[in-house]
Amino acid sequence: MPELPEVETTRRGIAPHVEGREIVEAIIRQPRLRVPVPDDLIERLVGSRIGTLTRRAKYLLVPFEGGSEGSLIWHLGMSGSLRIARLGDLPKKHDHIDLVFDDGAILRYHDPRRFGFVDWLAASAELDPRLSNLGPEPLSDAFDGERLYRLSRGRRMAVKPFLMNNAVVVGVGNIYASEALFLAGIDPRRAAGRISRERYEHLAAAIREVLAAAINQGGTTLRDFVSGTGEPGYFKQQLNVYGRHGQGCRRCHGELRLVTLGQRASVFCPACQK
Repeated sequence: MPELPEVETTRRGIAPHVEGREIVEAIIRQPRLRVPVPDDLIERLVGSRIGTLTRRAKYLLVPFEGGSEGSLIWHLGMSGSLRIARLGDLPKKHDHIDLVFDDGAILRYHDPRRFGFVDWLAASAELDPRLSNLGPEPLSDAFDGERLYRLSRGRRMAVKPFLMNNAVVVGVGNIYASEALFLAGIDPRRAAGRISRERYEHLAAAIREVLAAAINQGGTTLRDFVSGTGEPGYFKQQLNVYGRHGQGCRRCHGELRLVTLGQRASVFCPACQK
């Protein structure tokens, strides 16, 4: 957390406030993030103008025009958020980075656990090793059930950690893998290689449905996440299984079960998911 829908919600929320704006000041209060903030980042950013924001998997990419040619790669980690503030809005504890724009808006990075990072990419983003080996975006035409079926052949690992492999498809984290498997009626413990092509077609559709719904609801706020405008995500109210172990299934009313797969908690309905 945050996962793909939360990062996409962030991108959509901050883009209208920062695209085309010039950075007049950069303030780094805490450089010791998961990846240390580059020593020359302030020098690179001040005087540069932000281009069109994009997202790749859970990474936010912020390109620059004029001044330093390149882009920022931003990862929100476990507890990070980017939101818009204004001059006069005093920083709070764990507000580590401010980018101040020529119209007085501030892009403020908040990260209590400091598991996120911001780094500078001088070359093309596609060449960065963090991005170059990623699978397709789940909401793109490059992702479908046929891909899941083909890559799963011969695999004994459980289908849930298979889905969470970024080389297979990006951005299907713990929350949304659990929810998609429930919608598709697939037991998360099933061996990936023993699921039929037809069931993978249903699963791919379920992944797209769950992620699109989560984005429309502004993501899922469990603890810290807020959007670029400071709003929590409301998809939590629509969760069918994640975080609901011991409660009744919304479909059959049977008790939801908790197991551990790939060192991650997985909740499912034994009656509805086979």
